[in-house]
Amino acid sequence: MPDLSPARFYAILDTGYVAADRWEETCRQLIAGGADLVQLRAKNETRDERRRLLEAVLPLFEPDPSGPPPPHLIINDDLDLCLEYPGLGLHVGQDDVPVEEARRRLGSNRLLGLSTHSIEQAERAIAHASHLDYFAVGPIFATPTKPDYGFVGLELVPAVARLHPSLPFFAIGGIKRDNIRDVLAAGGRRIVVVSDVLCDPDPEGTVRAYRRLLS
Repeated sequence: MPDLSPARFYAILDTGYVAADRWEETCRQLIAGGADLVQLRAKNETRDERRRLLEAVLPLFEPDPSGPPPPHLIINDDLDLCLEYPGLGLHVGQDDVPVEEARRRLGSNRLLGLSTHSIEQAERAIAHASHLDYFAVGPIFATPTKPDYGFVGLELVPAVARLHPSLPFFAIGGIKRDNIRDVLAAGGRRIVVVSDVLCDPDPEGTVRAYRRLLS
């Protein structure tokens, strides 16, 4: 199983922000900037549309013997599609396929992550450490990515950190360059950023800026 302990920056390639004609180039920039994981999120697309989007970027994740290893590629909430592509990881939410079933079907050699939105959900994720590779905590701040979803507040980050989870956890939701220091001060060591990267004309430079802040 891949070791996520060094991972710090998790990027999401989201059709809500990235048009089809920018899809491949934006993914290329996320990788060049140094993202440790890249999740493909296409909530409103059909299975066939998600497959086309996935296959458009798959070549970017082929290992280059002369370069650093590529980031981990994760697909959001589509277990059946995930199973069609060896090595592809899966991220699920609280209302998606249960993690026990997802792990059983994925086998032991693929990444599996879970979204959590409360200390109770985080505790359950930690209790399922044998099934999961990481979990996400949020939304920490109000976020345009999920305008109808109430944010949980920064105080959830230190509450989770105090549990000393054996799994890596990523803070997510409304994180920007002007509030990341608050997340770090609260005990967050890994982050997911969506809009602040994807809405910037220079996604590669933005990822690099976050990595400097995280270091």
